[in-house]
Amino acid sequence: MFSQIVGQQDIRTRLIEEAREERVPHALLFTGPAGCGKLAMAVSLAQYLLCSQPEEHDACGRCPSCKVSGRLAHPDLHFVFPVVRYKNAESSVCDAYMDQWRERLRKGLYFDLDDWLADMKADNQQALIYAAEAGQIQRKLALKAAMGGKKAMVVWLPEKMNAECANKLLKLIEEPPAGTHFLLVSNEPGKILPTILSRTQRIEMKGIPDSDIAEALARQHPDEDTAALARTAAGSYTAALKALDANRDSLLFLDLFIMLMRLSYQRKIKEMKKWSEQIAALGRERQKNFLAYCQKLIRENFVYNFRQPELNRMTRQESEFARNFARFVNERNVIPIMNELELAQRDIGQNVNPKFVFFDLALKMIVLLIQ
Repeated sequence: MFSQIVGQQDIRTRLIEEAREERVPHALLFTGPAGCGKLAMAVSLAQYLLCSQPEEHDACGRCPSCKVSGRLAHPDLHFVFPVVRYKNAESSVCDAYMDQWRERLRKGLYFDLDDWLADMKADNQQALIYAAEAGQIQRKLALKAAMGGKKAMVVWLPEKMNAECANKLLKLIEEPPAGTHFLLVSNEPGKILPTILSRTQRIEMKGIPDSDIAEALARQHPDEDTAALARTAAGSYTAALKALDANRDSLLFLDLFIMLMRLSYQRKIKEMKKWSEQIAALGRERQKNFLAYCQKLIRENFVYNFRQPELNRMTRQESEFARNFARFVNERNVIPIMNELELAQRDIGQNVNPKFVFFDLALKMIVLLIQ
């Protein structure tokens, strides 16, 4: 329900008004920075559309539709999301993971792909929306609404949809059955098939203000320093929750980043090779997340040199390292370093051997850090 969304009041008001006036487009695309509540907004809108007695500010929560959609078991509320290969291509569909998906949603609507991969026990596999899913979607939407109202299809991360699946769905998204709404939730809309993009109405969501994040955290964790957590989260409630839980990956990534920079500066080639092997043992999604984390820290360390604390968003541990390291990130090397990190992230996404990718990155850092 809309009440579970953190901030984004203007978007909530707009969507409710459109729903009450029967003006909700048949295909909406929610975009914006990670953790801003796109999935929460899409699911809440779906529940509002399915409610038989919608109220002025939210679904009623009492009608038969609300009771089953609240359990995420509404027969007319469908979900599509990336999955890892299950037995074979034909069986690699969302229904094979629906129990895990509903359990993940019940834990909360603020999570990321890494959390979902852990739920699927994906190991080193990458998650995709396979071509077989198109047939499942067509079959589900061809049926009449089980409860006599509307139907909603929430598609999480459509950029993970392979080309064959996307092409099969073009006509359906353009002209869905009466009373059917596609609600797409994307972190990287630029990677969505352009012909699908053109068939949707885009809703751009912004990062959540620190005050809204702090207020939401304080309701559940009044003893925490929610203001500091909110500031570090940089507009992402998902990031705030991870920080609140002392996310082990963030601590691990910081340790690995520090190790990379120190070994590269000291030119310890043998230890750098061991470092690359340690990173290679992580799952591919975690490797990409680590490289994204490195880019964030490089940006923060570059900004740190301006001596404007209000511009930095780092944890206490990150700030302590930046105190001595920031001077090595300057206008001569910040762009080349970022380029190398982005290139490594691209190579990992294309299944290049991670040992080669990370060892090559470490060697390049030797030269870049002395500029």
